[in-house]
Amino acid sequence: MNTLSSHVLDTTLGKPAKGIPLTLTYPNGDKAEGVTNDDGRFNGWAENGASGFKPGIYTLRFHCQPFLKENHGKSFYPHIDITFEVEQQGGHYHVPLLISPFGFSSYRGS
Repeated sequence: MNTLSSHVLDTTLGKPAKGIPLTLTYPNGDKAEGVTNDDGRFNGWAENGASGFKPGIYTLRFHCQPFLKENHGKSFYPHIDITFEVEQQGGHYHVPLLISPFGFSSYRGS
């Protein structure tokens, strides 16, 4: 069964980004929401109705502007979308996001 988690780190502060709202869009257009915890992580998609992730194209939206404005006074990004493909036997998908007021980076983690 495919699973999904994410982790947001503020590279300017060198700390986890807690309280960032997330929206996951499924291949069929359905959506689920979550919020990063005190460690900047979220892996509660199963609690939000996901019982595994079928193959397809997903988009994970990080609503980062409120966090960045509160912590840095500025944010170039109102949100950051990461679109990725889940394969039939893909296993665990971990989508980390490294953010700062004027830049971001992501990769497939473990």
